[in-house]
This record gives sequence, C-alpha cells and structure tokens, in this order.
Amino acid sequence: MFFLFKGEYYIISMGNNMVEINNKEYLDDFINYLNIDKNYSKNTIESYIRDLRFFLEYVNKDIEEISKKDIDNYILHIFKTYNESSINRIIASIKSFYKYLSMYKGLVNISEDVESLKRKKTLPNYLSISEVDKLLDIKLETPFDYRNKAILELLYASGLRATELVSLDIDNIDTVNMVVRVFGKGSKERIVPLSKIAVNYLDLYINTYRELMFVKNQKPTNALFLNNHGKRMTRVGLYKMIGEIAIKQGIKKEITPHVLRHSFATHMIECGADIRSVQELLGHENVVTTEIYTHLANNFIKDSYNEYFNRSSKGSD
Repeated sequence: MFFLFKGEYYIISMGNNMVEINNKEYLDDFINYLNIDKNYSKNTIESYIRDLRFFLEYVNKDIEEISKKDIDNYILHIFKTYNESSINRIIASIKSFYKYLSMYKGLVNISEDVESLKRKKTLPNYLSISEVDKLLDIKLETPFDYRNKAILELLYASGLRATELVSLDIDNIDTVNMVVRVFGKGSKERIVPLSKIAVNYLDLYINTYRELMFVKNQKPTNALFLNNHGKRMTRVGLYKMIGEIAIKQGIKKEITPHVLRHSFATHMIECGADIRSVQELLGHENVVTTEIYTHLANNFIKDSYNEYFNRSSKGSD
C-alpha cells in the first residue's frame, strides 16, 4: 500500500499482507491531520508513521480489530530491543494515533490506559566554560576555518538545533540588530539575539569568505553555510565538522550541535536567565522541557554573562 506525503511515496505493509483500504484511509487522514492541523514538520510526521508502520506490521490486523492487549504485547516485544526513550516515543505515537481516531473517526481509544515507562531523570551532556573556549579557539587560515568559527560561535550564542542552523539563509542573519530569524519545529518562527562575537565572525564570513566557497559555473545559493561543493551544508556535514574539531582541540567528550545547545541553555540558566526566556530562545513548546537546565542554576551569578557569551577580549580577526 502506498500513500503520498509532500510529494514522496511511503509503503506500509503488514507481514505478507497489504494493509486493508480502510487502514490506508485512517493513516492518510492522520498524516493530513499532523501536517495541516498540527503543523508538524516532515521529520516529525515521518517519525510518527515509522512507529505506526512497525506497530501495524507486528499486530497484522485491521485497525478496527486491534485491542489494548495488542498494544501491550507490542511494547513487551520491543522492550529488549529499544531503549527507554525510544519506547516512550513509540507509545506516544500510538496514543496520538488512537486519540485522533477517537476524536475524528468515532473509534474507541484503546490506548487511553497505556502508560509510558517511568523515565529516569538524566542530565543533558554539556560543556564547561573552559571546554567551550577550547572548542572555539580554532586556527583561522582558510575560508572553511572562518565558516567553522562562525558556525561554532552561532551555535553557542543561540542554542540552535542542527536542522535550524543548516536551513539558515543569508537574509536570516541581521548583523545590525544582532539577531537571527529561525524557523523551528512545525515551521514556527522565532527571533534569537546574538552575542557581539558571534555577529563579528558571521559578518566576517558572509562578507569576506563565503563567496570564496562557491564552485565555478555553479548556480549561486542563498544558503548561509556552504560545504566544499559550494552547496548548502548538511546535518551530516555539520556533525562531522564539529566532531573533527573537538578531536583536534583535544576534547575527550563527544561533541554534537545538541551538546552546544545544551551548553548554551545551561550557561544561560547559570548566569541567572529566566527559565521562560530560555524556553523562548530554545523554541520549546513546554517549559517542562526547559526545566532540566535548572540543575546548575545557582552556580554562577548574572554578572558572568558578558564574560561567557561576549568574551569581548577575544574579538574577531
């Protein structure tokens, strides 16, 4: 069975049998609901559908015939294969689907009493101030070095997600007003202020080095950060670049864009920032998601902000 989502075809099968036509209608309508009513991103919708596809393949029944026991059996089935976080995500996908079916299709919500696993409170990985300084203190010789420096300073000064960063166009950066316009999950727009040092390196990269990264005879792009082919940098390329710099700088921890996002949020809280303000800067829908960063809230005083985020003594080259 095929269904169309944003110009791409997806296949959902259950064992050796094709999903019945009414299942297809339920899934197609659910996709439209997530896309139009909920305004979820393509990646989020694909995650929901992937979780449901595996669930339906395991159950191998018509949607109207599935029971709570089938859901419980599936959770037991995946228990040894998936970690706690993934299992809770799958449960959330199933519950969202059946909540939709009960609200709009008149079916009984058999997932209502399905409970998520009790999550262990884990703290996010983040860098200390000295580790951040070490990571950002890279040699600047080539256009790629200046691009990397601008990326690192932007990530640490704004807490952007990887997808948000690689999706930026030149006109998303306002160096005069020192802000970046970001389109986050669900295409929700937010304006994030930038530090002086981040603006300095962004300005230097955009006006001096970016044009040197274009490939001959290639159609120009508005993408802010370019790869070695002169095209928009990818998430994979971003992760690889940061990982290689971390190794080169002698940092033992695994560094990803999300680690820098955690570091930004943690240091903001440490400097006394209001949790609601941090929530808005990160683009979190629920403040509960942001509360995890309060674990070190009182370690530093507000006056440390300029030292940590603007580091004025280090200026741009």
